Amino acid sequence: MPGPDRDRERDRDPEGKARSARPRDGLGRPLPYGQEGVARQPEGVPRSPGQSLDEAQRLLDLGMPFHAHEVLEDAWKASPPGERALWKGLAQLAVGITHLARGNTTGGARLLLRGAEGIEPYRQRAPYGVDVAGLTAWARQVAGEDLDEHTTAAPGAVEAPALRSRGGAP
Repeated sequence: MPGPDRDRERDRDPEGKARSARPRDGLGRPLPYGQEGVARQPEGVPRSPGQSLDEAQRLLDLGMPFHAHEVLEDAWKASPPGERALWKGLAQLAVGITHLARGNTTGGARLLLRGAEGIEPYRQRAPYGVDVAGLTAWARQVAGEDLDEHTTAAPGAVEAPALRSRGGAP
């Protein structure tokens, strides 16, 4: 039996693309219509690579990895072909943290490992001061911990890693 939300016409963005207008919590989970949620990260914001890293770090540090993922995904979509795997891998790390915070430890660990694998080829010449060595080690350590999939991690339970090495490039 369809509920009240199922009877609604599909939400659309200004360009007519299907996009849910439901509010979201701080981890990007949909809330019922009418509840107050956390403002979404605007999509398609042009940023330099340094600005993308700074904004993603700010959001990670605030315990908003889903929003950091959206910033990194924008950078991925706008990046030149030779950097796409780096930005995709960074976005996967952020969404892996999101899944861990939502209690999906198995999926979160898989995404952390996938993200680490994606950024690994940039280890020798890490652009923009990205701490590839530190991030891959962090992701493998967190993913390798004995996480109980029946436990819900609280937001911030996984400390956000530093995306850039200290003194990283702007």
